[in-house]
This record gives sequence, C-alpha cells and structure tokens, in this order.
Amino acid sequence: MTSLPEWMRPPREEGWFADDLDHLPEAPRHTELIDGALVFMMSPQRSWHARVVTTLTSTLMQQAPEGFEVEREMTVRLDRRNRPEPDVLVTRSTFDPDRTWHAPEHVALVVEVVSPESEHRDRTVKLRKYAEAGIPHYWCVEEESSVPVVHVYELDRPTGVYAPAAIVRGTLERVVPFEVGIDLGALVPRKSR
Repeated sequence: MTSLPEWMRPPREEGWFADDLDHLPEAPRHTELIDGALVFMMSPQRSWHARVVTTLTSTLMQQAPEGFEVEREMTVRLDRRNRPEPDVLVTRSTFDPDRTWHAPEHVALVVEVVSPESEHRDRTVKLRKYAEAGIPHYWCVEEESSVPVVHVYELDRPTGVYAPAAIVRGTLERVVPFEVGIDLGALVPRKSR
C-alpha cells in the first residue's frame, strides 16, 4: 500500500474546513466537503448522469427569469465544515467569474442526479444538510428504466426540514422557485434498439 499524498492529509486535527477546498489544486474535480471530510467521486461518471445534468442545466437556463442564475457543479458553503457540490443549482446571485462557491442564502434550488456512488449522500445526507442550511427547494433525480424521475422537496420553514412535494414522471411543471416546464423524457435520448 502506498502512502497518501501530502495534500490529502487534513491540515488540522479537526479535519478540513470549507475554505480549505480553494487551496487544494491537486484534489480531483468534484471534491466535496461533508462534515469535515473530503469526498471524491471515485467511480467513472455514467453517460446517463452527464446527459441529465447537461440538458437539465441548459433547460433551466433557458427558462430562468431575470434575477436567477443557473450553474452546474459549483459548491455551496453550508457552514465551516460542509461544502457539497450539487449537480445543478439555481441562485439569486449575480454572475462572478471568480466565484468558487455560493452561500446558501443565495441558493433557490439544488438538484442532485443520483448515481450508485452518491445515492446515500443524495437521498439522506444532502437532503438533511440543504434543509438545515435553509435552501428552499431540492430536486433529487433518479433513473427509472433509463428515464429521469424527479423527487421534489420544499422546505417547511417552521420545522426546518424538507416536505415531499411531488414525485414527477413525464413533465415536470413547477411554479417555484420560478415557473418551469420540463419534458423529463427529452433529457436523455432513448436507447437505440
């Protein structure tokens, strides 16, 4: 067994802090910080996942009204020890080409496209952490017979947890955080026979 590269060693006994991610140029792309631990996407990304993220980002960009920005794979600094990277996010921030993360109070929607490697984090850990940070909308996109199915959650402010709002197959129509209509079947091409 080879030793860990020096950059993988936590800089302090308490582990990593959110700001440390900006000083790890050797870290692989899509490195997240969850509870002070670095999380890497170790398995290769599937075409299905990449296509859903790309087409969903593009579709939301086309439908977003003025005052909203849509980005993909940008971290959200939830607190000092948590900086997850949603697949897609919608913010009320103005575009800043030097930005490396968003503050949760500027995030209107986070979207996670579930993959085998991330299913536990996407369905439980991130669901809880995004709600605790006050992000009002969360979509968890699952694969069902190669077609996207969206589990829609809205933040219940009095309890501070997400309430399931819908499980959507076919066409996703929402009025929050802005009016959107998405043909989910069109996000991924059908398998050729």
